[in-house]
Amino acid sequence: MAAARDRQEVSAWRPSVPGVTEVFHAHFTEYAYPMHVHEAWTLLIVDDGAVRYDLDRHEHGTPHDTVSLLPPHVPHNGSPATPHGFRKRVLYLDGTRLGDDLIGPAVDSPDLRDPVLRLRVGQLHAALAQVGDELEADSRLTLIGDRLRAHLRPRTPADIPRRDPALARRLRELLDERVVQGIALDEAAGLVQAHPAHLVRSFSSAYGIAPHQYLMSRRVDRARRLLLEGWSPADVAAATGFYDQSHLTRHFRKLVGVPPGRYRSSSR
Repeated sequence: MAAARDRQEVSAWRPSVPGVTEVFHAHFTEYAYPMHVHEAWTLLIVDDGAVRYDLDRHEHGTPHDTVSLLPPHVPHNGSPATPHGFRKRVLYLDGTRLGDDLIGPAVDSPDLRDPVLRLRVGQLHAALAQVGDELEADSRLTLIGDRLRAHLRPRTPADIPRRDPALARRLRELLDERVVQGIALDEAAGLVQAHPAHLVRSFSSAYGIAPHQYLMSRRVDRARRLLLEGWSPADVAAATGFYDQSHLTRHFRKLVGVPPGRYRSSSR
């Protein structure tokens, strides 16, 4: 009977996004983690219930609006803090995203009350669940890393974001050149010689849209033209840079309001 009451649902995968070693979603009702360590940073949000855990001999908790950041190599445990357990989403991040200099501050303050950060982490999980949206996921994770560092380390004048329209224009030109092929954020940052977070912020500030949104808009525009020429949605997806037809359908419906097949059949 005890085993029947202990509900355990998990899903885990490794996305094609630099710095993310694993995505882990779980729903546990009674399971309790023993003391253990990870080589990676643990970025945790709880969607239902709550978790209590010990880190560096201090007790912590994860109410619904909290983002918890557990540093690598520091022992911690975890158990349900409510009778019905907890539902959580976790990202494991390697040292390229967060450096060892933040381990001490994260031990002192692992639970961060920040509604904007909480929202962004949830949006990142949604992007990571969709194949083909790696630029969005990478951009969101870059800005999340920047916000985590701001929580754990005092800002200096050099950290204050600044407008850079010339940099934004260079990124737009890159995206225009690679509408179909796409481009990874790290590659774009290397080509224009800018930090990825500054690059995303500069573009969004200059054009009022994130780089991944701009790229998808350009792809959908091309898809509309080909659909009106009579191309099938599957062929359009392959010709415009989408991962597959379902990837095209998701973004086409979001931007146009109807799926590509219906849009094509409406052509006069």
